[in-house]
Amino acid sequence: MKFKILTLLLLTPFLHLGAQEATSAYNVLRLPTSSHVAALGGVNNSLIDDVPTAGWNNPALYTNVSNNSLGLNFMTYASGSKWMGAQYVRALGERHTLAVHGQMMNYGSVDETDEQGHVTGTCKANDFTIGAGYSYLLSDCWSGGANVKMLVSSLAGYTALALAVDVGVNYYDADRDLSISASMQQVGVQLKAYESGKRAHLPFELNLGMSKGLDHLPIRFHITLQDITRWNTKYYALPDDDSKKPSFTRLALNHLVLGLDILPTHNTYIAVGYNFRRAYELKASGSGHMAGLTAGAGIAVKRFKFGLSYARYHQANHSLMGTAAYSL
Repeated sequence: MKFKILTLLLLTPFLHLGAQEATSAYNVLRLPTSSHVAALGGVNNSLIDDVPTAGWNNPALYTNVSNNSLGLNFMTYASGSKWMGAQYVRALGERHTLAVHGQMMNYGSVDETDEQGHVTGTCKANDFTIGAGYSYLLSDCWSGGANVKMLVSSLAGYTALALAVDVGVNYYDADRDLSISASMQQVGVQLKAYESGKRAHLPFELNLGMSKGLDHLPIRFHITLQDITRWNTKYYALPDDDSKKPSFTRLALNHLVLGLDILPTHNTYIAVGYNFRRAYELKASGSGHMAGLTAGAGIAVKRFKFGLSYARYHQANHSLMGTAAYSL
């Protein structure tokens, strides 16, 4: 019983994120590692960006990252949690690209309680992801890639392990500024559960995306269809009032993420996005202010790249993300 209470306290910040997959664990993997992606709605697998976090949502995109690139990311999350990580990308010849990456969600101190709900102390809780990626340039426009991730979750002396694979393809025509992608994420299995015999599924996703720049305006728009294999209301956080359950049109919109880049110069961007699912679920929980809306900006100075973004993933508070990248 004590473990169940600890788990509930730990997962409280993820109730709305986790509602997207009713029986899955490791929903922290749905969070972005790029401030640019976070600013475009939080889900994007077609953004061509020369930063080491590019392959988190689609490993085929490592092909477009400069050789010997280092990256760092940091994001504030609900209840004082912090999402942070580091990445390194290295090109091997003209067609092969390798990447290594690590992410950590630090939940801080969690109250430890007994069966009656009395606080008996505190404990630490963390999620770790360590992985490697590979992409291959199939032709002038086509690339494919894969990530392998080892997932470790630690809670009050309990440990859970999982193995996940991401695969993706991308078509990129630089002359037309057109990028089209398909990706599968979190294809895997839990190797060890917190409690014996109670293994959970990973939050599998199948996403399609397109990014297109305009010929005569410094604008690029992004359209992402997320989690397109799930159309049942059980995968969503719903209002308490059954009469407000989403219609088919509402469910269809919940698969859509829109983003827009404004490009004042070749080295800067201003990004805005709207995530229909996140907006619906936050509004369903009674928190409609700024729900689903994201924004951010970035700048490149010689070999350095910096980005900042704003988003809201939970009803309790807002999240700010910063990323930095450097090409050696």
